[in-house]
Amino acid sequence: MAAKSPLRSSSRREGGLRSTAALALFLAGSLALAGCAGAAQVGPDRSVPAEKWLKRAQTDFSEGRIDEAHDAVSKALAAAPEDTEIKTLAGRIALTRLEFDETLRLLKDIPGAEARGIRGRAYWYRGDLGPAADELEALLEDPDVHDDWAKPIAGLARRGQGRTPFAISGAQVAAVDMANVNPAPFLVIPIEVDGVQTLAMVSTGIADVVIDSATRAEPSWVSLRFGGSLEVSDVPALTKDLSGLSKELNAPIGALLGSSVLRRVNATMDYAGHQFVARAYAPPPPPHATRIPLYYARGEGMMMSTPIGTTNGSAASLFVDSALRFPIALDERGWVKAGVLPKDLSPVEAAPDLKEGIVPLLKLGSFELRKVPGVLGDGGMTTPIADIEKGFKQDLDGVLGAFILANYRLTLADGGRTMWLEDDTGFRIMMQQLGAGGPPSEEPAGGGAPKNEAE
Repeated sequence: MAAKSPLRSSSRREGGLRSTAALALFLAGSLALAGCAGAAQVGPDRSVPAEKWLKRAQTDFSEGRIDEAHDAVSKALAAAPEDTEIKTLAGRIALTRLEFDETLRLLKDIPGAEARGIRGRAYWYRGDLGPAADELEALLEDPDVHDDWAKPIAGLARRGQGRTPFAISGAQVAAVDMANVNPAPFLVIPIEVDGVQTLAMVSTGIADVVIDSATRAEPSWVSLRFGGSLEVSDVPALTKDLSGLSKELNAPIGALLGSSVLRRVNATMDYAGHQFVARAYAPPPPPHATRIPLYYARGEGMMMSTPIGTTNGSAASLFVDSALRFPIALDERGWVKAGVLPKDLSPVEAAPDLKEGIVPLLKLGSFELRKVPGVLGDGGMTTPIADIEKGFKQDLDGVLGAFILANYRLTLADGGRTMWLEDDTGFRIMMQQLGAGGPPSEEPAGGGAPKNEAE
């Protein structure tokens, strides 16, 4: 047998090495291309930029930065216009901004309980009763859905077809003297419900009108009359036992007025002046006021975002509830944003389960409130903050209460999307006294010269 040539064997080995190297380079290149494709596309319809904008919109929305969330989700939609998850979030954000037509456009034909629940609310608050009933009834057929609001509203919507909700007639404007209740400073006004005189408390933390179940057994359509002259007919009203509230205020409270009716009558609420004004028209901006944008979680509960702690501090997402007596109630994260550690708060003498502290600064539009007294947690709220967050799927920092709201002249405008605040110097003096540990005044501050927004 002829001996193998060392040169030939070497040549074969080199050829094999070259082939192996070429294969390795090919595989490496293929993996690199696959990696690039993965970086550019995270799903069949969603690119990496769309995913990033979606995550940003989700974070902004969860933390109450509604306008920022709107901008981010708009960019996500531009990158992935048919993405169902993005469109659903965009519809939820639009509902929070009371943009009902946009909500329905975005969620047209989107399947699933979440989209159906959002559509049902958009139809309801827009006044389209038939479609609202269809969506909410179908929603309630889902065994995984628990929505205590949807059941009575679906029934009202079905029975109310042919009505024009919140139709205003009579006088163009009506001024009503507020009732004196103790303890202060809740906003309570005399009102007629189906021609019967009663007292109603303004409750910005809910959307609907609520009638005491002692006078009305089930949800129904009612007529409200302000000052005996301006009437709002075909008003949907839920029912609830208000006897506990009547006992607390030592007054027969027959109804709660939620944000839906308040924004439709362009309400002005002036506790210091003891006056409530209802209008059939949109009022012009007050001459000495600051503007605060308002949002509505699921179209229902009133919300705002405002700096807290320092002049350039973190924005706090606050639920606005005129039924909370404390100036402000913050959760632990809210207190940290305010620059106060929860462990440094002190027990409330009259309520050992509560802890209190001082918020160094709270901004409301162009107004700065310093040394604002507040509490940790729910502050005696009917619905705890954690339950509100769970229901609305938003991470709130706390609740702005009646003690602050009652010392401003408040006017709702732009369909409820804007609140105008008019300030007075007396309120500043009272807040300084509270911040220094002095007792609150028995009477609300008033009569001070209004501050110009530009000052």
